[in-house]
Order: sequence, then structure tokens, then C-alpha cells
Amino acid sequence: MPRKLFVTTALPYANAPFHIGHMMEYIQADIWVRFQRMRGHEVHFVCADDAHGAPIMIAAEKAGKAPQAFVAEIAAGRKPYLDGFHISFDNWHSTDGPENHALAKDIYLHLRKEGLIAVKSVEQFFDPVKAMFLPDRYIKGECPVCGTPDRYGDSCDVCGSVYAATALKNPHSVLSGATPILKSSEHYFFQLSSQRCLDFLKRWTNEPGRLQPEVLNKISEWFKVDEHGHGGLADWDISRDAPYFGIEIPDAPGKYFYVWLDAPVGYLASLKNYFDKGGAKAKGESRSFDEFMADPAVEQIHFIGKDITYFHTLFWPAMLKFSGRKVPDRVYVHGFITVSGEKMSKSRGTGISPLRYLDIGMNAEWLRYYIAAKLNAHVEDIEFNPDDFVARVNADLVGKYVNIASRAANFINKRFAGELRVAGDAGALAAEARADIAAIADCYEGRESGKALREIMAMADRINTDFDAAQPWLLAKDAARGAELQNVCSRALIGFQRLSVLLAPVLPALARRVARELFGLERDFVWSDAEAAPMRIAPYRHLMQRVDPKQLDALFEAPPEAAAAATPIALPPPGGEAIAATITIDDFAKLDLRIALIVACEKVEGSTKLLKLTLDVGEARTRTVFSGIQSAYAPEQLVGKLTVMVANLAPRKMKFGVSEGMVLAASHADDKQHPGLFVLEPHAGAVPGLRVR
Repeated sequence: MPRKLFVTTALPYANAPFHIGHMMEYIQADIWVRFQRMRGHEVHFVCADDAHGAPIMIAAEKAGKAPQAFVAEIAAGRKPYLDGFHISFDNWHSTDGPENHALAKDIYLHLRKEGLIAVKSVEQFFDPVKAMFLPDRYIKGECPVCGTPDRYGDSCDVCGSVYAATALKNPHSVLSGATPILKSSEHYFFQLSSQRCLDFLKRWTNEPGRLQPEVLNKISEWFKVDEHGHGGLADWDISRDAPYFGIEIPDAPGKYFYVWLDAPVGYLASLKNYFDKGGAKAKGESRSFDEFMADPAVEQIHFIGKDITYFHTLFWPAMLKFSGRKVPDRVYVHGFITVSGEKMSKSRGTGISPLRYLDIGMNAEWLRYYIAAKLNAHVEDIEFNPDDFVARVNADLVGKYVNIASRAANFINKRFAGELRVAGDAGALAAEARADIAAIADCYEGRESGKALREIMAMADRINTDFDAAQPWLLAKDAARGAELQNVCSRALIGFQRLSVLLAPVLPALARRVARELFGLERDFVWSDAEAAPMRIAPYRHLMQRVDPKQLDALFEAPPEAAAAATPIALPPPGGEAIAATITIDDFAKLDLRIALIVACEKVEGSTKLLKLTLDVGEARTRTVFSGIQSAYAPEQLVGKLTVMVANLAPRKMKFGVSEGMVLAASHADDKQHPGLFVLEPHAGAVPGLRVR
């Protein structure tokens, strides 16, 4: 039966762009979600910006903006990251949305009705210079448990301890550097230490499959109380004093929900926003948000980093349980990503900017593959090693996987008009691979993507070994062995489709191209395609470049203080040539770029470079354009494709006829070191005659 899945990743704090740690978590969750969708399950994958809290209020003040405007500016920059790395969220929202305000208040009122909210007078650190109570993250000091210096005021990411900020040793204000003083204030607490909460959490956390074993072991430590009565769960301070950017507590003027109360509620708020605006209905879900969440068959699944385990495995499920809502079915915890063993940190110069990765032209699916190859179901840190990155991507994706199609497809298209035919029963090939396919499905389901990719590459090795052993290059020289050649290449290409299906959760964009451009499907792959035997293959088109090690040199960010003092690095110009001199918008407006349909294409007799293109530009006639792209394209590859042309270029009389424009194509300035020509192709939906502006 199809599963009904509500899946989230941790909400990023809306005070900065994404870093590589965010992308690792999104990639892990996205791979799992895409696998579930390929299997035919109903998946609603949502996230949101964590938009509240004193840090955002303070950052907005420094920027001279209202908090809402500051958060909106951060949110506006999310799309290039998510689209660039093919993250397939169904909805992205904000915890400052009306849904979150309403849901957070409703949950609080239910908890209060259950008798789980207490009011206490507490001593809290106050910055005498800034004249405000300090949020936990704006106090630093020595961890009271392990003694590590420079730890934040709520938890230690070295020993994993969670504590009150007042427990820090030698504290100081991050804002002013002053030693904070203690002042009393009336605060609201969620009584996590109540016996009801303890009994529920012990049952919930020990439910088989709910949590990873190492997470359960850590939680069991938090439950322990020593012979002196120390330890165990403490009541949770859920209020903050004004000034504060957040959601005001009902019936408590000047008091606001601590950001960690309303942040996880943002998961529900984003899903509700998605339902209310019709997103779920468009995917076939006819019920309302409340009806969907009331369905016991719905699985609620969270992907999070290990540093926020306490909040997601104790506070969050208890809040949901005692407000009468569905509790999470599973919480999947992962480790950090490091560079050469050091935790990613912009301030320490060990960060990788995901946007810079894309801006310098690196393939997003290289990183998706590399991260997936490192991940497993345990709470382990993974390491980004530049040399390993280059070697793994080039060896696996180009040397093993893409290599199959690039070699076998040429034989099939040149000798057999693209027809695939195997000797014997084609169904037997699927039967042989069925156990492997099932094992890889189990790996994806269990978040063992590294193991899945090892199994897939082992399959690729077997396909390449069989192909090489048959020596098709020798078979091609003997006309009498045509059937044997067709069988060898067809088996390799059927295997290539299988690999493409199995890699689709990790390499969605590449798999989409393979499905549509090579195997002629009018849809993306589904999981059952792994057992299908395609009948034809289109002419091979280049699928993936190798990683150039020089690209890694430009990727890593230096610490701000080092970057300011260092001599700027002379990076190679993009595409091998410097950006042209600046022009004005009026200069650009002189170019009339139009969408054109290639209705016919042929080689030019007497030329080894030119193709003759017949183009429909939406006029009452067609145009002829001669283009020097014969080295990259066979004529039949271009017929029926859309492209972009310069429509107002003066006609040019050539030896072979008159050329009435220019088709746009991309290439590197050094075509020997970086071979390849790429004719521009607009997205589906464009029609001949549309102007490119």
C-alpha cells in the first residue's frame, strides 16, 4: 500500500545564507524523499525559515532594518541554493507566518490546560551595557561539564551537554564583552520533568525503529538521576522578555515564546500553508491539513543534525503529545560535515560556500554524489576531502557509469539505427538483477546511501567488465558478427538504464536527461523502470564532465581576517577568457535574440565544420543559418530542438549560401583542454518567435 509521508529537515535560522552543513542535510533528506516518490508513495516534503529570536532582532538592528524585512531578504536568497542542488521541497515557509503564530499559541494553550505550564521567578543573565536580558546564544563561557572554553549558553557541541546559561563558568556577553549580571524575571516553563512527560518519553523513545541506537543511548543518559538527585529532565523555560522578535504569549504582555518553542511548530505551519494554498490537493490529497494529520497512517519524519537532538527527541514530542497532536514517527539524526577532519566553520576558514560552488561552474550532482557516498544511517561526521572528491567523482560517475553509454550507444546508433536487441529472453536480464535492485532499495530506505552507491558501482564494474571482455571494437570489424555486436551493446545499455534508475534519487537531473534524451521517455524514471528493458536508444549526447582539480582551488573560503590581509588569488577567467568590456542596457537592447525551432539540419558539402540549419523564428518563412557546430552534433540530433538565435544580425553571403542570423552556442576558449560545443536550448514551453530579454 502507498505510504503517506510528512517529511521535514531542520529549519535554518534566518540570519545568514545556507552553508554546506545545510546542504548535506537537505541532500540526505532529498535522496530519501525522491526514492519514496519513485516507489509511488505520497510524500509531502516541507521546510521553513526559523525567523524569530533575539539574534535576528539584533542583526536586523545592526543592518538598520525591521526584523521582518531582514528575514525576508534572507528568505529571498534561498531559491538559488535549493534549485541549484536539486532539493525538491514541496513547500518553503516562515515561522513568522500567520499559521505558525496560530499553531504555537494553540499548542501552548493546550499545554496550559493540561496543567503543564508553570510560572517561576528566575535569575537570568543581563547585559549591563546593552540593557537587555541575554539570549543563550549571546552568552559564552566554559562548559560546566567538560570545561571546554568558548561554548554557548545553552549546550556544548563538544560533550553534548545541555545546561542553563547561568551554569557557564567565566561567562561574558557576546554583544558587548561585558560580564553579565544576574537579574530576576518571571518566566513560563513547560514541565518536562513531570511524571506524565517522563513516562511518555520513555515509552516513545524506546519504540523500535523510532530512533537510532546511538541516539537512544544518549537520551538514556539524559534520563538518569544520580544518588544525589542530580540529573534527569528539567523543566523547560519557554519564555523570553521584551525586547524580543517573536510570538507574544497569550495573556502575558511583554512575554514572548522562546524561539525553540515556535521553531519546530514551523514544521506543522509549513505543511498547513502548503495544504491551505492547494499544494497537497494538486498532488491528489483531497483532505484538509487537520484531516491529514489526524490519519494514523501518516508517518511524520524529521531529518536533523546531532546538535539539536535534545530539542527534537524530548521537548518536541512531549509538546505534541500533551497538546493532543500527532507525535513524530521517526527522527533521523546525522553528524557534521568536516574538511580534513575539522568541523565546517566560516570563522575558522574551513567552510565551503554552496553558492560559490555553483558560481564557479561545479556540477551540483558531483557534490550530491560525493555526500551520498559518505552517508550512512549512523550519527557519524563525514569528511570532505578535495583529492578524494575529484578521484571518486571522476572514477565512479565518469569512468564507470557514463563510460558505458558513451561507448555502447555509438555502436548501436551507427550500425543498428538505435535498436536494442539481446540474444535470448530480455526478461532474464531483469531477473538476474532483481536481487541487486531489492538490496539497493533496502539501502535507500534505511538511509544507507553510501552502501547503495557501492552496490551500484559494483554493478557498473560488472557491466564494463563484460563489455570489455566481448571486445565490441573487434566485433564491429566483422560484418558477419553484427548480431553478436548488437547483443553485447544492448546488454550494456539495458544495464545503463538500470543504473540510471538506481542513481536517480542521487542524480535527479542527470537521470531525467537519460530518461528523456537517450531512452525517449516522456516522464522521469520510476523505480520499476530498473527491471524494464528499453527497445531503443537515441544518439549519445555528452552527459557529464570530469572534475577539474583546479576548480577546488577556488572553492575554499579563507577566514575573514586572513582574506583581508592576503593578496587576492588570480583565478582563471570563466570559460577561459575575460569578461568583455561593460556595455549599457541600450547596447544590449540592440540585440534581438529569438527562440527558434530547428526544422531541418544537414551537413554542408565541402565543409568539415558547418551545419546548414533551417529555422522557424515565428515568421511567415523559414531562415537559413550556417553554424560551425558539426564537430559536436549530428544533424539528426538537432532536428525538432528549440534554440536561441540572433535574429537581427546582418545577412552574410558565404561560399555555401546566405546565412540569415547566428545560433548561440557555448564553448571554452581553450577547446583543446576543454573540448565541447553546447547549443543553447530553452526550457520546454518556449515557442518560436519569443524574444529573449
